[in-house]
Amino acid sequence: MQVTQRISGGSATEIADSVRALLERSDLAPGDLLPPVRTLADEIGVNRNTVMAAYRQLAGAGLIITRGRAGTRVVERSPVAQEGFAERGSLRDVGTGNPDPRFIPDPSAALSAMAGRPVLYGEPVIDPGLAAWGGAWMRGDVGDRPHRLTVTSGAVDAVERILAQALTRDDAVALEDPCFLASIHTVRLGGYRAVPVPIDAEGMTVDGLRAALEQGVRAVVCTPRAQNPTGASLSAERAEQLRAVLAEHPYVLIIEDDHFSLLSSEPFHSLVGPEHRRFALVRSVSKFLGPDMCLAIVASDPHTAERLALRLSPGTTWVSHLLQRLVLSLVTDEKARETITAAAAHYTERNAAFAHRLTSVGLSCADTDGLNLWVPLPIPAARVAAGMQERGWLVRTGDEFVLADPATAWHLRLTVHDLSDSDAERLAADLGETVRAASHTDGMG
Repeated sequence: MQVTQRISGGSATEIADSVRALLERSDLAPGDLLPPVRTLADEIGVNRNTVMAAYRQLAGAGLIITRGRAGTRVVERSPVAQEGFAERGSLRDVGTGNPDPRFIPDPSAALSAMAGRPVLYGEPVIDPGLAAWGGAWMRGDVGDRPHRLTVTSGAVDAVERILAQALTRDDAVALEDPCFLASIHTVRLGGYRAVPVPIDAEGMTVDGLRAALEQGVRAVVCTPRAQNPTGASLSAERAEQLRAVLAEHPYVLIIEDDHFSLLSSEPFHSLVGPEHRRFALVRSVSKFLGPDMCLAIVASDPHTAERLALRLSPGTTWVSHLLQRLVLSLVTDEKARETITAAAAHYTERNAAFAHRLTSVGLSCADTDGLNLWVPLPIPAARVAAGMQERGWLVRTGDEFVLADPATAWHLRLTVHDLSDSDAERLAADLGETVRAASHTDGMG
């Protein structure tokens, strides 16, 4: 039986569900060709726009891919890129995106002192001490806008739940391009449609955000500081320009993932204007207290906060109060705060030093904020990555972070802050030699 004859439905959702069912039964396999839009529309008796909407849903969920004249096919399943994970083998991994464990505060003393009265069902979901500290922390940047606090199991959990309470499948979400891996996965797995917004050294571009809003995005996910992978931070001027664009769309949900917060060397500038109605500022603790500390504080408008609480209630309900108390103990401990301050200086100094080393081998990159460096190359990064493997290095290419901009694939994201001076010198030298060798091969071709 032809694929066309097995797909049915009168709406985009029904057609998409029909294709999903074929995939689940293995009646469609990776690489299989789906019918052209016109052919399928004529066969099942619907408008072509309905089939196009169904294909958008499936593409947004990462199940199919459209390649122009090459047709629409079921995606080939390959390992999903993850932050901090690689098949290391004997290679030195400089693409992890991890914080330096030497600068994560030791929780031993706090662990022994934090136990107290057991928490029972029906009690406040935010531990009172953390609520007081977090409220003061967030209020400085949320300002006088009405808001409420929520605690989630990390920033990714927060963004996923915030989007789920506001959107339905096939809704459009504006994402930075290039984009943080977890944001790409969250949008695709949620069945939403990612609309890329280019970024430059000052953050999201004004024209890019305006174009995304014209496409009907219902949510914007933005990293105001230390954008991953580029390290860009919103400037005051750019933030003001973006707020002016968003002023005409007060009910578009703005999610600001300020993941680097206490470690950032840049001031916080918000996209959220004084009259904006739907917003959420998310700050996790994983970058300065360690990835295993899965906790984020969310300050959002009361409507979003109420719906977010409903999203939490049938599942985890609350984040462990033991974890909340541990976080509070660390962020209010003088020694731990000194370690966090030292970590911030360490990342800034080590990244700046490596950026300077690159100039001596004929490469350059912006000295930006964050755990990583975003290194532009004169040739595709995949070619450089292959050469670096031969020299004993595992690097991360820009291909993994791309939404639409092909220039992203001509970049490396490097995590170098934990390298010794000698290893950093060797990495820079090997990178320069690899680029020169690959460029010479291209020239000879």
